Amino acid sequence: MHPIEQLRYVARASGADAGLLVQEAASALGVFAHDPAGLVTGCRRLLTRQPSVGPLWWMSGRLSMSTDPRRTAREVIDEISDDRTARELAHALPDEGTVLIVGWPAIGISALSRRGDIEVLVLDVEGQGHSAVRRLDRADVDAEAVDPSHLAGAVEMADLVLVEAGAMGDAGALVDVGNLPAVAMAKIAATPVWLIAGVGRHLPEAYFIEIIDRVTDPDLPAFLSPYEVVGLGLVDRVATPAGIVLPGELGSSSAPLAPELLTRLT
Repeated sequence: MHPIEQLRYVARASGADAGLLVQEAASALGVFAHDPAGLVTGCRRLLTRQPSVGPLWWMSGRLSMSTDPRRTAREVIDEISDDRTARELAHALPDEGTVLIVGWPAIGISALSRRGDIEVLVLDVEGQGHSAVRRLDRADVDAEAVDPSHLAGAVEMADLVLVEAGAMGDAGALVDVGNLPAVAMAKIAATPVWLIAGVGRHLPEAYFIEIIDRVTDPDLPAFLSPYEVVGLGLVDRVATPAGIVLPGELGSSSAPLAPELLTRLT
């Protein structure tokens, strides 16, 4: 596929895996290695069309600030491909426990697929629950879809609630709809909540604020939004590529801030 067509694919993709989008985009943007203005324009176009995908902001900042974008693109692809978050999470999950997930958290499902001793309750949000159950069943993981009306009972049964961040700032994380009620119920039930933050999810606060602004439609009622924000104060642990840490141990984002990416293309 021609690099320009690759960028168009990433810009138009809906529901695709974030890691795959980053790999496709980084590979395509390498063609602009000697055209800094074209590189930034390509990144801004991607972020205008895919504002909720945190790793695309991480990648765009890396490439925009690099003195060797082609080499940096290869590094980005390698880091996404080698993301250890699922492995670290799988290792840390409680033995023979019951875990609640919401919808289709890609990294979470990858981690749970490695643990045949764990029972998974999948809150069926927007029709994704049954697909997640089938995926886990193929990995010989005991999984069951749960109707959202039975959220309280599912959280009571669970030993752990996993939620996955699409992007994360200093104090909060952008998550798919349905995760915030699960987190709130977990707090009531005293069930631990772990946030999954893979490579490229932890971003400078300026990026995170811009993401929230872009995914918030002022003309759309809040109950129709596909996203929610979970405060890190509601989270007990964060699963990262380096292991499971307390929210206060995250430190600052390692992603570079490129101010030009905050300007939208019309």
